[in-house]
Amino acid sequence: MALAHTLFAALRAPLKGLIKAWVGTRLIEPEPGDLSLDPSLPTLYVLPHPALSDALLLDVLCQRHGLPSARGRIRLQALDLPASVALPVRQRRLWRRSRALEAPFHQALAYLADNPEADIQLVPVSVFWGRAPGKRFGFWHLLAADSWQLTGKLRRALSVLVNGKSVEVHFGAPLELRDLLDERGPAVANRKSARLLRVHFRRMRTRVLGPDLSHRRTLIEGVATSPEVRRVIGELAPAEKRSPERLQRRALRYGREIASNMTYPVLRFMDGLLRRLWNRLYDGVEVRGLERVKALAGDHTLVYVPCHRSHIDYLLLSYVLYRDGLMPPHIAAGRNLDMPLIGPLLRRGGAFFLRRSFRDKPLYAAVFNEYLHRLLERGHPLEYFIEGGRSRSGRMLTPRPGMLSMTLRSFRRSAAGSSPPRLAFVPVYVGYERIIESASYQRELRGGKKRKESPLALLRVLGKLRQPFGKVAVNVGEPLPLGAWLDDTTPGWRDDLAQAKPAWLNQAVPRLGDELARRINAAAALNPVNLVALVLLATPHHAIEASLMSRQLALLTALQRHSPGGQHVSLPQGEPDEWIDEVVSLGMVERRPHALGDIVTATAEQASLLVWYRNNVLHLFALAGLTAFAFRHAPRHDLDSLQAQLAPPWPILARELFLDPVALPQALPAMLDALCQQGLLHRHADAWQRPAALEAGEQLRLLARLMQPSLERGYLLLALLLSQPAGTLGRNALAERSQQLTERLALLTGRDAPEFFDHKLFASLIDSLEAEGWIWEQNERLWFDERLRSAAQRTGELYDPALRHRLQLVSHG
Repeated sequence: MALAHTLFAALRAPLKGLIKAWVGTRLIEPEPGDLSLDPSLPTLYVLPHPALSDALLLDVLCQRHGLPSARGRIRLQALDLPASVALPVRQRRLWRRSRALEAPFHQALAYLADNPEADIQLVPVSVFWGRAPGKRFGFWHLLAADSWQLTGKLRRALSVLVNGKSVEVHFGAPLELRDLLDERGPAVANRKSARLLRVHFRRMRTRVLGPDLSHRRTLIEGVATSPEVRRVIGELAPAEKRSPERLQRRALRYGREIASNMTYPVLRFMDGLLRRLWNRLYDGVEVRGLERVKALAGDHTLVYVPCHRSHIDYLLLSYVLYRDGLMPPHIAAGRNLDMPLIGPLLRRGGAFFLRRSFRDKPLYAAVFNEYLHRLLERGHPLEYFIEGGRSRSGRMLTPRPGMLSMTLRSFRRSAAGSSPPRLAFVPVYVGYERIIESASYQRELRGGKKRKESPLALLRVLGKLRQPFGKVAVNVGEPLPLGAWLDDTTPGWRDDLAQAKPAWLNQAVPRLGDELARRINAAAALNPVNLVALVLLATPHHAIEASLMSRQLALLTALQRHSPGGQHVSLPQGEPDEWIDEVVSLGMVERRPHALGDIVTATAEQASLLVWYRNNVLHLFALAGLTAFAFRHAPRHDLDSLQAQLAPPWPILARELFLDPVALPQALPAMLDALCQQGLLHRHADAWQRPAALEAGEQLRLLARLMQPSLERGYLLLALLLSQPAGTLGRNALAERSQQLTERLALLTGRDAPEFFDHKLFASLIDSLEAEGWIWEQNERLWFDERLRSAAQRTGELYDPALRHRLQLVSHG
């Protein structure tokens, strides 16, 4: 025994030198300087299982980052402990029975029981040598990385060689050992501490590695032979006059068409490829709010719901999660992406594919529902886009019910089991300074046909990589725990859990979609491009003095600091003049020198592109723009008159732009105070007045024009609806005619903005009027009463005579 100890001590130094020279950590979380260690207390590091490579790496990191040593010993009077210990692992032996496991804290706890003034801080440390989900990958499984299965000595040595440059180290929050000691004595506290630490390590492994992945073939066979799929086959066999065996083979084909095949080698390949791509495409990827995800990842099934602005979205989010030590999700992708070369790569990166419609395909629907349910039930993180497709207009689209409905039904089905699931939606806002698809979006908004995705189209995209694309922001919004949300909004959801499609589902799905859309919008990222777009597109001819542009940019950011449009909104770094220069360098606007001061302008093509970026963040300034619009015609308002005029359009705008449903009486006074602080309004007793200064008046007009397009659309739609007796127009006819009027207005006023008269906006506006009770549908016709006419008349007082006259001419024409 002494000889073995001597040999180990002699080998430790060269092995440590090898670890120091060879191993490179790709992630240390948190940064060692951010650990809240108490310097007055001895530090005891705890590893999840005995591993020489982990202990040596920890020793190296402690020396490198100035942390308390992990090599020495803790000596306090009668106490003598190593500075790092590992929880014991039960090992099966054929020739003897395994002994009961004893946590290594008994001596320390006994010392603390005898010395009430002393304490020791425990620091749990998780080390991952690469990150492979728990799935067999042939020879790579032998060499590759940590998984849920503990490694042997030989495999760990090979893993150190293979994955030495891809190591992750996660430090847990320090824990004071005395807090675990109670009147039951050290023995009980020792067991409690081991149990607590094992829970921590298990959650950390779940967060980083995800749950075990079944073999794809086994998973598909299990889905195809599940009771629900067999039930559908039994119903279809006599109806289609086909044998159950033939339908069973069809279900297997559907399973293979749908299922992902996540593999660790591809994850590592994609990590390296995307890291190079982002460095080539963007000046930086800024991530905010990921700590909210990490707080849930250990014990919740996560469903990421990002906004969908570009094909880059799902690649970017998976890369960010993998880079920051979280398991990449399984991603729901359209079947159109399952193309040669690209499809297999995406499938091995975690994508599973679905058809655009399940209508008239009951067997396909059953297979897909079962596959989704098994992923969620086993705790795999998922990602899908609630908007369905990419937003061509730049604004948040109305959420589609399909995936949300299937998720709710799966959650409810799991809740009927013995261990109810813990599922949380994670809203994510992805904000670009420039996107690759700008030209195609403009073509499609003008009526062009959407081009089919293909490898050739990918090659055309690669030709754009030399162009500048600025920065991209990934902002995580406020997570939504599904169980708690259902308890608050649908108290009877737990009743009759055996029912397949309960009645409350039809109301809960759109409510859930709207809530998630609001949480995505509440995490929007302001950047130089969308800020410049907000200002420049508010000018009549897309030209503005650079000095006024700078002041207006400062005003917009100041308003967000005072009254943010969302809970987790982020602002850009730097100064307004720097932002203008950045947008000029991206080719989005032009800066023309002039003897009396530079002028910022945009060509017709640039202005058309800027509309998309403005719409990304327009919702953040909805109340500010609406309030400023009220002072466009009338220079003075008291609070009551202002609320009376803004009360009808505000809830409609809030629904259209997916804003937090804040009541106007609570939100309006704070906004008036913010405008007063910026010098755009003056308060006199109980009234607010537009200032006489020309500069402040111009800034107020620019702010007011932000909401003018939305108000004009609403005016034309209501004018058309009220021009006919109630019950005359149907939903589609009203939307189509309103679109035609707005397109006419755009042509007469010289606007080149196809999204201004997008048909979807009018359909959404009609839905909002119906949800607020202003109109209702009966016999496929829209009905209203005098309340709508009175509200329209009050809102009409917001418009100055010239604007109202122009809108009346268009609507009557």
